[in-house]
Amino acid sequence: EVQLVESGGGLVQTGGSLRLSCAPSGFSFDDFAIGWIRQAPGKEREGVSCISRSTGSTYYADFVKGRFTISSDNAKNTVSLQMNSLKPEDTAVYYCSRVLLCDSAFSGMDYWTKGTLVTVSS
Repeated sequence: EVQLVESGGGLVQTGGSLRLSCAPSGFSFDDFAIGWIRQAPGKEREGVSCISRSTGSTYYADFVKGRFTISSDNAKNTVSLQMNSLKPEDTAVYYCSRVLLCDSAFSGMDYWTKGTLVTVSS
């Protein structure tokens, strides 16, 4: 059974940092990529970042480049998203997702979590 268990999120002030983690199970991480998407109130869902452990490739949306870092811990089989220099516009529900290809389209996304709320206060 495919499972994605996420943790992290919460409330932080502008300029602060948060770390999201995702623990995938039930499938080989080498066959898929793991990504983070988000959806702000009243806005469409958008891809944030993804990582492919098999190729080592990563993707970052322009609006998080230089502020967010995605990484995988092979020993713990987890993927983390370190979010620094957070802005109020980063406020959204963040979802960990399984994707077939780590690209800007988050190609082949077929599983995602229930989401965790990140709130950045001004």
